[in-house]
Amino acid sequence: MSAPLTDLSAEQAAHTLRTHTLRVCVQPEDIDELNHVNNVVYLVWCELAARAHSDRVGMTLPRLMKLGAVAVARRHDITYHIPALLGDEVEVWTNLVSSQGIRARREYTLTRVSDQKRLAECFTDWVWVDPVSGRPKRPNPEIVEAFGF
Repeated sequence: MSAPLTDLSAEQAAHTLRTHTLRVCVQPEDIDELNHVNNVVYLVWCELAARAHSDRVGMTLPRLMKLGAVAVARRHDITYHIPALLGDEVEVWTNLVSSQGIRARREYTLTRVSDQKRLAECFTDWVWVDPVSGRPKRPNPEIVEAFGF
């Protein structure tokens, strides 16, 4: 018989389900006329991290479609600190910080791996919608539980 989870281990398990890290390497196509990563690319990386996180917990797009709810972005807010440059390896850490009803919030921290300098921070407010009608819809409990809520 297995031992019951302590509060700390349950909290750690939820943290593991709610967070994900993705590493990307700055490519020539990411660079703009100012010779640094274009601002829009940071947002693309954030979305890639969110999708990779969702896939990791078993909530792939086909699975979400089958369960009847997909997340769409309502708002993005990015604060840029220092630029990423060609060849930089960037760690995109994401944390699904809340999920209540039809809304969820995800935070991101983008860090240059070589010196651990924070490049940017972002948050995205997501709304769950029915993939057929496009109308807001509470997610199936299976979805919410997959992310540790």
